Amino acid sequence: MNKVPLTVSGAEKLRTELFELKTVVRPRIINAIAEAREHGDLKENAEYHAAREQQSFSEGRIAEIEGKLSNAQVIDVTQMNAGGKVIFGATVEIEDIDSGETVTYQIVGEDEADIKAGRISVGSPIARALIGKEVEDVVIVKAPVGDKEYEILSIKYI
Repeated sequence: MNKVPLTVSGAEKLRTELFELKTVVRPRIINAIAEAREHGDLKENAEYHAAREQQSFSEGRIAEIEGKLSNAQVIDVTQMNAGGKVIFGATVEIEDIDSGETVTYQIVGEDEADIKAGRISVGSPIARALIGKEVEDVVIVKAPVGDKEYEILSIKYI
């Protein structure tokens, strides 16, 4: 399986979620199943079926997170010598050349992407266009509505 790039904070969030699922959610579901079993006939027991469904979802998520973490390549951008270029984990401020609008994005792994929080996937068209570029470079992003031009205003490695 291929290595999955993650930022340090992204890996920590996954570890925190995994800990929560294993130490809080899993025991709560086990108790709910045991309690539902005490109510008798399992065929018509909605509480039992709901608890089993929660257990299935929770165990699936645990397996998914464990898989991601076992295949993760955690990249600490603060420890890299990027030479002033945009790399995975960098925070980049860009300006739309047509509208003058500025926006700041951090380039993160696919699982960490959250456009509302300013985190874009390394596989996104904007990130792919930015990787390897420097401040004052103009990049062209192929978008469904046509090509967009952006100028890189700043790059931070935080």
